[in-house]
Amino acid sequence: MAPLSSAQQRADIALAAVLFVGALLSAVLSAVAGIYGAEQADLAWAVAYAFVLAVPLALRRRWPATVAVVVSVAYFAAVTLRVPELYAGNIAMFIALYTVGAWSENRRRAMIVRVAIIAAMFVWLTVIMYQDATLPADQLEDGGMSRVGAFSPYVAYSLLMLLINVLYFAGAYYFGERAFAQRTARSALEERTAELEREREVTAAQAVALDRVRIARELHDVVAHHVSLMGVQAGAARAVMAADPAQAGGILEGVESSARDALGELRHLLETLRTPDAGPDTGSAPYGLAALPALVEEADAAGLATTLTVVGEPSAVPDLVQLNLFRIAQEALTNARRHAGPDATADVRVRYGAGAIELEVSNTGRVGPARPGLGQVGMRERAAASGGTIEMGPRPRGSGYLVRTRIPLPERTVADA
Repeated sequence: MAPLSSAQQRADIALAAVLFVGALLSAVLSAVAGIYGAEQADLAWAVAYAFVLAVPLALRRRWPATVAVVVSVAYFAAVTLRVPELYAGNIAMFIALYTVGAWSENRRRAMIVRVAIIAAMFVWLTVIMYQDATLPADQLEDGGMSRVGAFSPYVAYSLLMLLINVLYFAGAYYFGERAFAQRTARSALEERTAELEREREVTAAQAVALDRVRIARELHDVVAHHVSLMGVQAGAARAVMAADPAQAGGILEGVESSARDALGELRHLLETLRTPDAGPDTGSAPYGLAALPALVEEADAAGLATTLTVVGEPSAVPDLVQLNLFRIAQEALTNARRHAGPDATADVRVRYGAGAIELEVSNTGRVGPARPGLGQVGMRERAAASGGTIEMGPRPRGSGYLVRTRIPLPERTVADA
């Protein structure tokens, strides 16, 4: 439960002050009216009673059980001693019992305190009614109420008192329980609202992080592939420039083409990021399995002898899966050009199987650096995003490196194919 606010504490103090003034006014009027007749106590006792009755209510929500016991004992003592005040005491008793039910965190203690007070009051009321019923007729004031008959005025009055007390104490108990239930529900709702707000912030942060990862992956795939390709082509052009300027010029045209391709892909990526209502992005460029022959030719032209083999009957593959497979093949060939050595060869194989598609990119030559880079992280993320698996490591037989990705195809896609 939430702690008491300053406004609630001020409200309790104001309630205690109002009840104290009301009790004093009620005591003065009751003393003047002489509600207890000759047995009435002195007015000074009424002033003390008003103080003991009202002041504890300023702390009623802090110590509800203690306040209820103090107010109940004060009320019992005041009636027993014939202190000329009844009405403010009844109001204070009701508020104290209600507060125990509404604000006591220990529900077992709250029930025990209220039941004990109510039982004590009814026992006290029963004793008083019995004593009054057994008084001799000559001791009754002005003869008292008639007690003649099975349902005499005295019996009716006694039943009325019992009914009023039952409604009084039952109302205090019920409204206290109801207030506590509403406060608990409100506290749970506030806690749930705060939890949802925290979850929303976490979700937003995760979405931003995922977008950053996706953008980083796309930028890496575009820049790493084309820049490494341009580096290889520029090196080759420099090597043959003196001996064969025409061949060097052809190689430099390849560098220019790679630069245009890189700029086109970057432009497409930026357009996707700048479009707020764009649908799900399938990549920085419309590349898929159909673009693998051009990718293989590009790698072959850059000095890495590369072949492409398609096994099985081609079937329909979702666009996102095609893009991820293309990017994995692109990254694997880029790594082969960078690390495998000048005499390395590469082989790209696409296998269409029952309910799955498999991409395998292998190369001969050196294995490459032992520490995985951002490219390998991106390949793993792309395979996982498509619901597939990926294996990367040295080839089981011979030298070189192997990247194998297997992605299951949705049943609907397979059925359409």
